[in-house]
Amino acid sequence: MTDVGTASTSGTPTLRRALGRWDLTAIGVNQVIGGAVFALPAALAAASGRWSALLIVAVGIATLMIALTFAEVSSRFDTTGGPYLYTRAAFGRFAAFEVGWMQWFSRVASWASVINVLVTSLGFYWPAVTVGAPRTVLLTGLIAALMAINIIGIRQSAAFVNAVTIGKLLPLVIFIAVGLLSIDIAQAIPDSRFEFSKISSTALLLVFAFGGYEVVPVVAGEAKNPRREIPFALIATILLVMPLLAITQVITMSTLADVSASRTPLADAAARLMGAGGAALITVGALFSTTGNNMGQALSGSRNLFALAEQGDLPPFFGRVHPRFRTPVNAIVITAAVSLVLAVSGTFVTMAAASAISRLIVYFATCASALRLRGMDGTAGVAPAVFRVPFGPAIPVVAMTIAVVIVLSATPAQLLGGAVTLAIGAGLFLLAARLEKTP
Repeated sequence: MTDVGTASTSGTPTLRRALGRWDLTAIGVNQVIGGAVFALPAALAAASGRWSALLIVAVGIATLMIALTFAEVSSRFDTTGGPYLYTRAAFGRFAAFEVGWMQWFSRVASWASVINVLVTSLGFYWPAVTVGAPRTVLLTGLIAALMAINIIGIRQSAAFVNAVTIGKLLPLVIFIAVGLLSIDIAQAIPDSRFEFSKISSTALLLVFAFGGYEVVPVVAGEAKNPRREIPFALIATILLVMPLLAITQVITMSTLADVSASRTPLADAAARLMGAGGAALITVGALFSTTGNNMGQALSGSRNLFALAEQGDLPPFFGRVHPRFRTPVNAIVITAAVSLVLAVSGTFVTMAAASAISRLIVYFATCASALRLRGMDGTAGVAPAVFRVPFGPAIPVVAMTIAVVIVLSATPAQLLGGAVTLAIGAGLFLLAARLEKTP
């Protein structure tokens, strides 16, 4: 493992190891609890009614199985890359490049999408910034600011993520504390038989609601003790988020007569419970949430690109580390620039379907890698696992099955988008291989 705060023996600057287990957990929680969580209760209520809170727990447990598998495989590695790195060790360069490409693609598309959500939220108070030149200027300023924090240092980025994570969790905790005092549990208890035809749509919605924790292993090269602390952060993220989402759903459904009809269910429920101040509190939490999620996209997206270069699957230019700040400066700038183009042009909307499938491909590849790497202990680049999932292959196999079932329940547009994105990745890999062979 590279020493904290030192350069490599060759004199080339390396990434600074500054992230502890709670910094990593904050990154995970920050990515899972994005801006969408403040509107999630309405979508869940529309899909599954009063069964929604129980389904949150069920899908949370299924997600925990995937996270446990991530925890095992991540405990073998201490460098940047996450699922891309695991797939490379288990299945070779081509499969890994596809996973790394899908990881980066989903991050830039998500960043472009969420930054527009933030602009829309600001537009509630300042309508002029949602159209034309003011919108472009605001998007550019926001992305440039996050890019600058990211370049200045991992410690500054971690401090920013920690602050906004607290800023988004505090309003939710207050909402839950007040809501539990006046909850009408009868309004949240299922009052009809569950329709199994609704499982696929609800499960798909919830899998993406729980998604985001997979970015935690990507920053392993900047963690102090990644082989122990990343497994902790992965598991802690799901165990923290699952009850929070479930209790929030119960309170919202017991407070609002028709949750599914609300565009801002948490804010509406908070207004009922605490008045106008409660609604304002949730609105502030949503702003913190979208801002923090944007920072997480910037952080993990740039490290995905850096990892591809560090392993030789992209030119060294993409892996340049700033000599003073010890951050992957070129990868940060390129990731920010692509996200800005997508955000300003609106192209991210057409990429959303492919982005959804990208995450499931990453899940499947990681779980498959966990099984294969168990038979590769001691080979080049594969260290023994520090954390081991119990029950043999059962949990990784269940996790892989969950990913496949969810892919099969995706829409034709999502499947087509995923296939096209994979094809583009294959083309880029072949182009890079040809350039590599050219003298």
